[in-house]
Amino acid sequence: MDKKRQQQAYENYVKQKTPVHNLPANMTKAFVTGGAICVLGQGILNICEKAGLDKDISGGWCSMLLIFLSVVLTGFNVYPRIAKWGGAGALVPITGFANSVAAPAIEYKKEGQVMGIGCKIFTIAGPVILYGIFTSWVLGLFYWLLRIVGVL
Repeated sequence: MDKKRQQQAYENYVKQKTPVHNLPANMTKAFVTGGAICVLGQGILNICEKAGLDKDISGGWCSMLLIFLSVVLTGFNVYPRIAKWGGAGALVPITGFANSVAAPAIEYKKEGQVMGIGCKIFTIAGPVILYGIFTSWVLGLFYWLLRIVGVL
């Protein structure tokens, strides 16, 4: 009987501590955050094209400026707050990837260039790179096999 009371008390404790998520609110926040990043990127593209740069060069400048802005905001501890509020809307674009590389570099710089920054810089971004490359390789192999068979 005592064991059942302990288990019930633990379940109540877990329910009390588990955060309640509001899916529509989280989706709205992600949409607004991701949309704001996209609007900023489109603004950069428009400015570059008005300056006479072609589309490819404008895209390069847009990516570089968004990455730079993300890293600077990460350094001032602003981007993590944006990501906490906006969720996937801040983490999925290129700015989120830049944040995931810059944050460990900033956190572990006190451990030195090699053992700190060098070893820890890709702790978050590394799996994304690894599985992204692996998935593209598998899909490429699948595409190649379909081409050989004559389906495509």
